[in-house]
Amino acid sequence: MDGFKIIFAAGAALISLCATVATTSASVGTGKPADSSAYGRGYDNRMSDTRAVRMLDAHNRERTRLGLPRLKWNRTLEREAKHWGHELAKRGRLEHADQGTRNNTGENLWMGSQGHWDVMTGITMMIDEKRHYRHGNLPNISSTGNWADVAHYTQIVWRDTQEVGCSVVNDHGWDVLVCRYLPAGNVWGQKAY
Repeated sequence: MDGFKIIFAAGAALISLCATVATTSASVGTGKPADSSAYGRGYDNRMSDTRAVRMLDAHNRERTRLGLPRLKWNRTLEREAKHWGHELAKRGRLEHADQGTRNNTGENLWMGSQGHWDVMTGITMMIDEKRHYRHGNLPNISSTGNWADVAHYTQIVWRDTQEVGCSVVNDHGWDVLVCRYLPAGNVWGQKAY
């Protein structure tokens, strides 16, 4: 089940958001959950350290506000996010990679018309979903009655998530932000924190 919303803004710019939900806990299911040991260190062609720090700081400011542990940056998640971002830009639409492809990590997606948005807008929009957040067990977590309205936010603040890697792709007329989370949040029947 994926949340998806489209917002039309001035200048015919388009923004799309998409977040995942896990339907089983990390210890149950047919696939093995990813862990830190599955990810190596270092590779070429990564996002600038400045942009990575800005994205990580945005995540951690909100987590710190709630008294949650800070996330660590994972460069392999960043690389995987970049690969998927290129694929989404080619397709011209948002959709989540299947669980097997993303090693059972969580995933937040954002897409906007190329050049119309600062990429931090995507993360800010995800965090701003907190205005609809209602503390409870997934799926009963939104004051709107639709869990997808807060699914990006809950992935960012999911207590058990320890690592994040994001990438921004500017291609085929789109700016695409993909963030991957380890371990995945949004576990059905559980609380975010």
